[in-house]
Amino acid sequence: MNKEGILLVITAPSGTGKTTIYRKLMEKRSDLSFCVSCTTRKKRRGEREGVDYRFIARKDFEGKVKRGDFIEWAEVHGELYGTDKKAFAKCVEGSRACIFDLDVQGALNFIKEFPEAVTVFIEPPSIDSLKERLLMRGTEDADTIKRRLDNAKKELAKKNYFQYIVVNKKIDDAVDEIERIIDEALKKKRG
Repeated sequence: MNKEGILLVITAPSGTGKTTIYRKLMEKRSDLSFCVSCTTRKKRRGEREGVDYRFIARKDFEGKVKRGDFIEWAEVHGELYGTDKKAFAKCVEGSRACIFDLDVQGALNFIKEFPEAVTVFIEPPSIDSLKERLLMRGTEDADTIKRRLDNAKKELAKKNYFQYIVVNKKIDDAVDEIERIIDEALKKKRG
């Protein structure tokens, strides 16, 4: 990463809108790059290999863990997620701001390695609104939704570990707020 660049970690409980937010940021700004994570979970409708995630078999993921190929990794909702060192290097190469879309556990692991990272926790307006969003997604069964909501309550308790908390009531407002955070962080980095 050039000396004026930043690492931007966006984290949230599942269904809070972090993926939509980073996509909108990427559409608005040419100075951002996105680090594609690896996962063992199944591809959701509309997701693309190598764009949203690298979807890999659990055995392959575990092999990468043993070889030390990840900067961070975590098991979340019964699936494995991780930031590959090669993808990281590619993202930060010459980038002004590299975005990482990480679950809360992975984000906490990431900032242990990179304490200089700018960290943003996306919070849902309420647990009821989060449940509604998960149901509207239509990608999980009832047991999975219950597990995700139970995990969300635990993840929300960790929000104060992050530098910024953005409540996602309206997606465009959340995007604007994170854009201000990016601009402020880049300005500080330049001195």
